[in-house]
Amino acid sequence: MNRNVRTVLLRAENLHKNYQSAENQELRVIKGIDLKIAEGEILAIIGPSGVGKSTLLHILGALDRPTAGNVWIHSESVFSMPETQLSNFRNKMIGFVFQFHHLLPEFSALENVAVPGFIARRNPREVIDYSKFLLNQVGLNDRILHKPRELSGGEQQRVAFARALVNDPVLVLADEPSGNLDLANSVALHQLMWKMVRETKKSFVVVTHNQELAREADRIIELFDGRIKQ
Repeated sequence: MNRNVRTVLLRAENLHKNYQSAENQELRVIKGIDLKIAEGEILAIIGPSGVGKSTLLHILGALDRPTAGNVWIHSESVFSMPETQLSNFRNKMIGFVFQFHHLLPEFSALENVAVPGFIARRNPREVIDYSKFLLNQVGLNDRILHKPRELSGGEQQRVAFARALVNDPVLVLADEPSGNLDLANSVALHQLMWKMVRETKKSFVVVTHNQELAREADRIIELFDGRIKQ
């Protein structure tokens, strides 16, 4: 038995995504993508703007439904689920980090991290304790009561990353998470994210324009014209 063979966590088959333009023309953004992601794998998705990277990520994370094709996570047929079940599945199984942190401005860092745990109806005390632990892990132990406006851009993204981990998801998806940061903070954020996902053996998919950072991933795929470039 080959111990280096990883179990497949996510499988996507024949994904297509079309949109209607304002002129009522059909725009084909994703044009038949097959993809497998292994448990504990770090995958970087690169490519020029407008080739469908974010659209693909949103479909893999069940934030958007494909026009055709399907995604399986742990053999669960994602888009066969009714909307309420899919929403619960997504909250518990998948963590998201976006280019813009999307933190709630009236909440503290601690409260922002805890929100997905409360939505999942987990024990509030356990959620708060784990949120404090994660904020400590991302180097913000002394900032847990600060609101987003009191944090730097890099600190805000660290809070967003901790929030993505609070429900202990099997898959973390990041869409240009360092896109608004300077180079030093960008490198620091990527190193932190990859260190923590490797330690926790989570699968991690990151969309990035930074090819140097992408090279630190286990695997890189490049999109071009809505397809995986061979």
